[in-house]
Amino acid sequence: MIELLSPAGDIERVKIAINYGADAVYFGGNHYGLRAAVGLSLDEIKYANEYIKKHNKKAYLTVNIFPHDEDLDGLPEYIDEISKIGIDAVILSDPGVFSIVKEVAPKMEIHISTQANNVNYKSAIFWYKLGAKRIVLARELSLNEIKSIRKKTPIDLELEAFVHGAMCISYSGRCQLSNYLTGRDANKGECTHPCRWKYYLVEEKRPGQYMKIEEDERGTYIMNSKDLCMIKYVPDIIKSGVTSLKIEGRNKSSYYVAVVTKAYRKAIDDYLEFGDKYVFDESLLEEVEKASNRGFTTGFYFGKPGAESHNYETSAYIRNYNIIGMVLDYDDKNKMAIVEQRNRFFKNDIIEVMGPKDLFTQTVDKIIDIDGNEIDVAPHPQMIIKIPMQKPVEKYYILRKKV
Repeated sequence: MIELLSPAGDIERVKIAINYGADAVYFGGNHYGLRAAVGLSLDEIKYANEYIKKHNKKAYLTVNIFPHDEDLDGLPEYIDEISKIGIDAVILSDPGVFSIVKEVAPKMEIHISTQANNVNYKSAIFWYKLGAKRIVLARELSLNEIKSIRKKTPIDLELEAFVHGAMCISYSGRCQLSNYLTGRDANKGECTHPCRWKYYLVEEKRPGQYMKIEEDERGTYIMNSKDLCMIKYVPDIIKSGVTSLKIEGRNKSSYYVAVVTKAYRKAIDDYLEFGDKYVFDESLLEEVEKASNRGFTTGFYFGKPGAESHNYETSAYIRNYNIIGMVLDYDDKNKMAIVEQRNRFFKNDIIEVMGPKDLFTQTVDKIIDIDGNEIDVAPHPQMIIKIPMQKPVEKYYILRKKV
């Protein structure tokens, strides 16, 4: 079975990932994960796990920091709580954390994080012999290298590979820039992404005189990688022997999770259905382009990336569409959607309505506020409104508008 693995930074994104087609969801807790800004409490982890299990999907928890001694305080107790909750697997990168999981929860399934830099079959077998169930392969591998690792490793050792999302300029996250410049440790989940900043050169005896750092006269964003996107090459990824196709983005929005998960779900299902007769649906690339991105690259999959894999002009996200609302409920009798506003929109706007297996365009003919009054604009974040729908919709359908 081929698994589609989606990210989640909170409970809403857990639900979105599941509803839009993920086979499994990975998320972190408030501690011990590499995304400090997004983390679930133990109660939220329990709720997320129950929700995921109700849909017969899997839940993976990140415990992938590189801990110092003081970071290990409380970790055994945390692992014990996670084990009792029934999480399907923990994702980790540190041998010390591995040993604690084995001691406290010996039956817990362990996935070795991409942070562990697994780029050869020997390291994969090393972790397998210790009891790891899955290796999350480093992003710095080509498809041919993945095939080689698959051939040389036990068949019951699962391989996971990133197929979409941000690319770290450092070697699988081993970066000290954030720590050095801001005191926030990337390897503890607090990266400030200084690789995306704009840099100038200052000569020691000329303070205040800034000279641009240019590379081949294309600009100054010398460390600004485009985002990974393998939506056109899903068959190649599957044929390489990986078990799980992973989407990056625990810091990304619910809209991003919905759009990217839905697109990869269809690509995977189409290939599994049609096999050798599979033809890529170009609309899927158009869809993922509607989620914020920095332009796309295939990373290392077809060889080491060159200048075309970097954006030398800007580190800003490309945003062609904005989410304007999330459907909370639908009144079938009156054909009205109850919507939570996410970005301002107006009466008579042309919008797209997206569901897990649906997409249509319509005009906002009417906006009704919570008191039943017709209004011309929905300006307030998270205000509850009603909108007539041309077709039936369900909870978690997303309304979006071209920017």
